[in-house]
This record gives sequence, structure tokens and C-alpha cells, in this order.
Amino acid sequence: MYRPARLKFGIFLAPFHRHGENPTVAIDRDIELIEHLDKLDFDEAWIGEHHSAGWELIASPELIIAAAARTTRSIRLGTGVSSLPYHHPFILADRMVQLDHMTRGRAMFGVGPGALTSDAYMLGIEAETQREHMAESLDVILRLFRGESVTRHTEWFTLQDARLQLAPYTKPHMEVAVAAQFSPAGPTTSGRFGVGMLSIGASQPGGLIKLASVWEMHEEAAHQAGTTVSRDNWKLVMPFHLSDTREQAFEDVREGVLQWNQEYFEGTLGRPSAGPEEATIEAMTKRGGAIVGTPDDAIEAIENLFELSGGFGGLLGMANDWATWDKTKHSYELWARYVAPHFQGGVDRSIGSREWVAENRKTIFSPQQKAIAKAFSDAGVDIPDAMVQRMQRGNN
Repeated sequence: MYRPARLKFGIFLAPFHRHGENPTVAIDRDIELIEHLDKLDFDEAWIGEHHSAGWELIASPELIIAAAARTTRSIRLGTGVSSLPYHHPFILADRMVQLDHMTRGRAMFGVGPGALTSDAYMLGIEAETQREHMAESLDVILRLFRGESVTRHTEWFTLQDARLQLAPYTKPHMEVAVAAQFSPAGPTTSGRFGVGMLSIGASQPGGLIKLASVWEMHEEAAHQAGTTVSRDNWKLVMPFHLSDTREQAFEDVREGVLQWNQEYFEGTLGRPSAGPEEATIEAMTKRGGAIVGTPDDAIEAIENLFELSGGFGGLLGMANDWATWDKTKHSYELWARYVAPHFQGGVDRSIGSREWVAENRKTIFSPQQKAIAKAFSDAGVDIPDAMVQRMQRGNN
């Protein structure tokens, strides 16, 4: 089983905001969340692109990335994801390379065919063409990133001796990843081009048991295309929320989860809703569709993900706006303090140092006690009883 030396953590910020909420405030809070995560040393934030349905309000992840890059220090910022069939590939490639420079190499490029049918409908894009167009676009964009001159005539875009005037800031180019949901298109396309994969469908019913087969498809596609892929570039996307107790964590998100299931998936998209019991956060967590509880619960759940998948390089929390703002921030703080160090080795040496001192304290502190006793003796002063007792306890 593959296990990275440092598992990366971050968020997948679609984002989901309850309809009727002030969009100005919601978008500002999205940027504030990224700033909060940067202070907590999270690794990545992937920001979505959507144009309809009233819940996912960010139309341009590039604008959010540009804004957040100015107010953060180290967190990497990716499009999560750019819907390739909606854009001319040259313009998108040119824009992303500029963003690579503006972020000093912190930009990442996540791509997909477009998730919301209503977006494609408004643009007059037929659903059966989207995955093919995604692959056509990605092929061109990667060639442009590599400095090639591209001439291509398709049914939906034309390029004539096109080349980028800016070389990527990141060498050879920024990290690229393809979204993988339900169809084989995500793992096969990402494998074909030798790029990373964002498994957004991992949290859906049946998603966990398919993780191993998803990687097999990804790896087989890479083999057939003559490319190489790494589990370190495979990110799983999973909703999570932590609190000080398991009961409090469930209570924090209960109402938000029901609204997400009933008002968004059923009421807005018209997808069949799970039954009353299946739609609860307890049911989602039990089947592995969310990580909700304490830091210890999260550690156990991640270990299970390693077993089911065979290993991956990063875990992204789906930022669904389930809890209040303060409770959401507290959840990420708990994750940074107690979950991330378990998988990143951040506290191994401090724990080892404490254990070493505890095991060798008699040897280490004995000379100090003798020096203290001598100092009192040289001064002709008796050692206080309390200090004598403390020194005796230290020798036991």
C-alpha cells in the first residue's frame, strides 16, 4: 500500500452556499476561509466554476485565486475545476500561465467536462460531447504549456499556429488534475495524459468500494498511452467536520446536511432524494460518505481510505457550508492540530524527545540535583524540605 511521507490536506471549494444568502458576503467568506486555512498550514484549496442553480456562486475560480494569492503565504490554489468545454483552450491556457506567474508558482489547474447540466444547456452544449471536448481541449492546453505551436481545427474551436507568449513560471508547468466522478472519463483521461486525478465521486454511495478500480483504470490508461502516473498526485474529495465530541460534530452539521440533500439535490437538481434515514449525516458517515466526529474518528477514517484505495497523496475536504462559520473554523483548527500531524510526521520528533527525556530523566537530571545540593551546601544553607521531597520524587 502506498503511503506518502507527507499526506497533503486541503479543501474543494465548489462552493455550496444556501440559496437566498447574500452572495457578496458568501464570496468574501470563501476568500476568508482560504486565508484561515493558509494560517493553519493546509496545503491546497481548489475552487470551482459554476454558472447556474443558485448554490455554487463562483463563476471564475481564477479571480478567487488571484485575490487569495495576495493575502496568503503558502497555500496552493487550484481551479476545481475549470469546465474545459465552456472555454477556448488557448485563452484558458494563456490565462492559467499568467496566474502561474501572479501566484509565484502556487497555481494548480484542475479540469473537467462541466458538472452542471444547466450550465451546458445555457451555452448550447450537448451533453454527449462534453467529455470528448474536455480531452480535445486538455491535449491542446498541455501542448501549449510545453511550448509547442498548435494548429487544430475542430467543430468547436480553431487554432492556427498558436503558441503562448509566456513560458510557465512552474517548470515544466503547473500541476494538472482531472476531476473523476461517476464515469470512466476522469480516470482514463487523466491516465492518458499522465496528470493527477481529483476523485470527487469518492463520497457518493458506492464510491469508496470503487476506489481501487478507479486507480486501476487510471493506471491502465497511462500504460496504454505510454505516460506515467503517481499515487501522490491522486486526491480524494470527502466532506468532513470535526468538533470536540462526536455528538457535537453531528449536531453542528445536521441541519445543513438535510438542506444540502433536500433543497439542492432534490429541490433544485431534481435528483431522487435519499429516504429520511439515508439522508441524515449519521447515515452518510456510516457508509463512509463523510468524515464527521472527533480528530480520532478522522484519523481512523483516513486509515480506512488508505486500505480501500491502496494509497493516495491528498485528502480534500468538500467545503459544503454545512455548519456555522465559527464551528467551521473550529473544525479546521482541530484538523490542523491533531489530524494533519498524524499523517505528516510533524510531531514525531517532539513526541520522541519527550519520551527520551522521560525514559532517561534520572541520568539527565541527577547532575543538576547534585549541583543544586552543592550550591546550598557551599552557602551554608539547608535545602528546603519541599525541594528535598521534589528531588527524591525525581529519583524514583
